[in-house]
This record gives sequence, structure tokens and C-alpha cells, in this order.
Amino acid sequence: MDVTRLLDTASEAARAVGPRLRKAFRSRPPVATKRDFHDPVTEHDRAAEETIRAVITAHWPGSAIVGEEGGVTGSGEPRWYVDPIDGTANFAAGLPFFCVSIAAAVDGELVAGVVYDPVREDEFTASTEGAWCNGTPIRSKGAVTDREAMLLSSYPAPLDLAAEGEQALHRYGRFLESFAAVRRPGSAALKLAHVAAGWADAAYGTHSSPWDVAAGALLVRQAGGVYIGDPLEKGDYLACVGGFDLRGSVLAEVTP
Repeated sequence: MDVTRLLDTASEAARAVGPRLRKAFRSRPPVATKRDFHDPVTEHDRAAEETIRAVITAHWPGSAIVGEEGGVTGSGEPRWYVDPIDGTANFAAGLPFFCVSIAAAVDGELVAGVVYDPVREDEFTASTEGAWCNGTPIRSKGAVTDREAMLLSSYPAPLDLAAEGEQALHRYGRFLESFAAVRRPGSAALKLAHVAAGWADAAYGTHSSPWDVAAGALLVRQAGGVYIGDPLEKGDYLACVGGFDLRGSVLAEVTP
């Protein structure tokens, strides 16, 4: 299958919703909830996904699309994983750390992905040929030990606290003690893109869905970093820059 064409489609679809998201950003849109009050959604999530689906379907009719808002449609190849706004809580509140995430898989293998930051207009792209930011090749390089590294993680999330109780807080304390910096910016896809670019050194997440991490996982791997976890199944993930001493890291305790 033409990987370049897949990547071009993902890029076109992501950029197609950029103007809408930029216009709506910091407009304090009405917020509804899905699973609970920690899981927000706005009209812009749904509208953006409809636009993305339309662009994909125009180029690849009959292909399967797995979207956060619209579920699964179609059954053919390729299979697309779409998060129209990864980081909805940030978007709704006016915090500029959210993105559009689109990935394509063929025969169960990720082959193309885009993570698009509509505020900064940074476009991270990856295919079987490499990884780029705004057309410039990127390499996932940075710190080699915890004490030099910045960790991006939303752990512990409410689900982690419910399942692990005090153990989750103890583990988070270990992160704070071990890493030079720990940040909780939200948006799994954008965190992974930053690891791919070498702007952060590690990212860890739990209970992530494929639309959250598929494009970011491909970015990290194609940029020379390490991604641990199955990006096409719901679960935990761990990513770090190339050369990072994972075996000597506190992250070895939580490796999926």
C-alpha cells in the first residue's frame, strides 16, 4: 500500500480541522462528560472527527476508521485510528497542550501517523521511511539517566488511584524523587511526539486507547526512541528517547 499517500491523507485530515480548533480555542466551549467528570467532550471533538472521517473516506473509501467519538466504521484496509482532540480538558480550559492524532495501520502494523498541534502549528509525521517535525527529520535523543531526565506522565490518573490506592501515590513519589523533572501536561499523543523530537526524555501512561497512542508510538520508534506496549490495544505504555538507561530507571518497575 502507498505509504506516502496514507501519510498525505492523514496530514490533510489533521490540518483540515486546524482552523476550527484555533478559532474555538479559549472560547470556553460548553463541556459535556462521557465516562465521568474526568472525561470531557465538546461539540468541537465531534465536529472535528466528522471532518477527519470525511477526508479519509474521500481518499480511502471502505477503509476502517476507529474514532474516539464515533467508534468503528468500515471494515477494509487500511485501518485508521483517530483522536480529533487529544487533550480535550486542556482545549476546553484554554491550555495550549492538545493535538489531533491520526494513524494508519495495514495488516495490524502501523505504517503512517500524524500528530498535529494546531496552536503552534507543529506537525509531527511518521511513516515506515522515518519521522519528521514540520518536514525536518527528528531523532529521539536526550538524557540517559533519571536524574538528568524530564518525565511526562499523567500517572496516577483517577483510575489508577481507584485500582492501586496508596501504592499509586507511592509510585508517583518515586518518580518525583528520581527524575530531574516530572510534568503532567495531558495529551498522550503530544507527549509522545515531544519524546520523539527529543524535547522530553520519557513518557508513561496507563489505560490508553489506540487512538491516543498509535501515531505517537510510530513517531517515537521511527525517530529512534523506545516504545513499550501495544499501541493498537488498550493498555499501558512507556516511551523514552534512544540511549536512555531504562534498566537503571525507576520506570523499570512499571514497564508494561
